[in-house]
Amino acid sequence: MAVSAGLLEDRPHFGIMLMLGAWLLFAFVDTSAKWLVILGFPAFQLAFIRYAGHFVISVAVIAKGGIARDRFQTVHMWQVLSRAMLLVMATLSNFYALNFLPLTVTAAIMFSSPVIVCALSGPLLGEHVGPWRWFAILLGFAGVLVVIRPFGEAFHIAMILPLLNSLSLALYSIMTRRLAGVVATETMQFYMGALGTAVMLPLALWAWKWPDTPMDWMILIGLGVFGWAGHQLLTNAHRFGSANTLMPYTYSFMIYLSVLSYLVFQHLPDQWTVIGAMIIVISGLIIWKREQR
Repeated sequence: MAVSAGLLEDRPHFGIMLMLGAWLLFAFVDTSAKWLVILGFPAFQLAFIRYAGHFVISVAVIAKGGIARDRFQTVHMWQVLSRAMLLVMATLSNFYALNFLPLTVTAAIMFSSPVIVCALSGPLLGEHVGPWRWFAILLGFAGVLVVIRPFGEAFHIAMILPLLNSLSLALYSIMTRRLAGVVATETMQFYMGALGTAVMLPLALWAWKWPDTPMDWMILIGLGVFGWAGHQLLTNAHRFGSANTLMPYTYSFMIYLSVLSYLVFQHLPDQWTVIGAMIIVISGLIIWKREQR
């Protein structure tokens, strides 16, 4: 018997709690990836381990009621696989960018994702984007330019990768809301892990580096565990609260990463990264406020 999707429920406070927990776990993923990158682990291997761990846990969860083909089926297969591929692209671009950029910079640029969602809502969803939203979109991209400083000494070509990450996450967010309550969370998790593992396996084997210590193994395994748990919470959060309600709480990620970046790497964001991040957050909050009407 196929796994059934949970019904949408109007429990916004519970959805917010799940959202805050999800972004904390994602902060652990990025911090762990940055630690491993510094130790010389290639991005392909980290992405593979992240999805392989995710896949193993997803199989165990979805197979609790017995192993049968129909428990892994969905009539929305292409949407589920497209959603998974978007996240795989986002993960790989993010992990590779961590070779060159601080956590706070990648996070600040990533927060242009809600702005991109708004910009795409017209052509993709047929929604009306009024003057205030266009102002917020332009403001958000101005904030990205402040962080990137494309014509200054601080610019690094790797800053393009978090922008790709943001675009992928924006499309992933749109598809997650469309599929929430239609496809079971466990089914989406399974195909996300399966696709990511299959795509990354040959690339990971080509660039493989064996961990030297038990701590390295624990952090590697943690990529999959934290990634799976984070997306489990994130997908379920959209069952209990609307995207408009949940969106402002994605900015908790920046707080989590700033704290972890300082505690683990003794790194604080420079003033331009802080200013740019604040501009991006303000633009996202303007979009959120306008969508409340």
